[in-house]
Amino acid sequence: MGHTSDAVIALEEVTAAAFDMDGVLTDTASVHAAAWKRTFDDFLRTRQSSEGGRYVPFALREDYLDYVDGRSRLDGVRTFLASRGIVLPEEGTADASSLTVAALGDRKERYFLDCIRTYGVSAYPSTIALLKTLRQAGVRTAVVSASRNCALTVKAAGAAHLFDVRVDGRDAERLHLPGKPDPALFLEAARRMRTPPARTAVFEDSLAGVEAGARGGFGLVVGVDRAGQAAQLHARGADVVVSDLAELRAARRKEGEWTPGR
Repeated sequence: MGHTSDAVIALEEVTAAAFDMDGVLTDTASVHAAAWKRTFDDFLRTRQSSEGGRYVPFALREDYLDYVDGRSRLDGVRTFLASRGIVLPEEGTADASSLTVAALGDRKERYFLDCIRTYGVSAYPSTIALLKTLRQAGVRTAVVSASRNCALTVKAAGAAHLFDVRVDGRDAERLHLPGKPDPALFLEAARRMRTPPARTAVFEDSLAGVEAGARGGFGLVVGVDRAGQAAQLHARGADVVVSDLAELRAARRKEGEWTPGR
């Protein structure tokens, strides 16, 4: 299945909406991918120099989408390393010579924050427009992200005021919530918005995030296809796939007619 055009969010059925951050709200997925590539390529070069073997760099598109996108930082490290048959200790210091899961995760976070401070963050205009429309219609909104830097990123994008609730990597750590594709983060957002999952829409661009929405029993799962993987998003459980949220309309049914949500 391809993209769904002119898709409607039925405001009688959807009373809350949970938006992923990277790739749905903010144009930061490419920044994350670049930070992951720098982290893993440095690690793989060091490992090849000390242990031999062939150096195969991190594939910016395939490896990012398959092993990292949508996952928590440490899960991303574990999943990518497992794809290369590498197992590292979990804990350790974050200096450049430490070859641990935690250290690689910390290194990636430093690279990401360096990029954010240098280049800033931009939000997708269509996402901002949809958020405003939903809020005007009385729909509660949440931003949901595995990132520990969610608050900083949303604030930098000028979008913090558009959300009633934020559930992020810091909450996941504090509450011991498993990462996507487990639906725990989205379920926590629905709980905080006091809305049942069946009346909550999820907006996600990652395969893991779409799967989380489907597994959580959410009433509408929208896949945002930024990477040419519409078929995979459908296969993981997306009800609707669009290339941009401008393709969606929020509307009410009145006397048999759809009218735009106000």
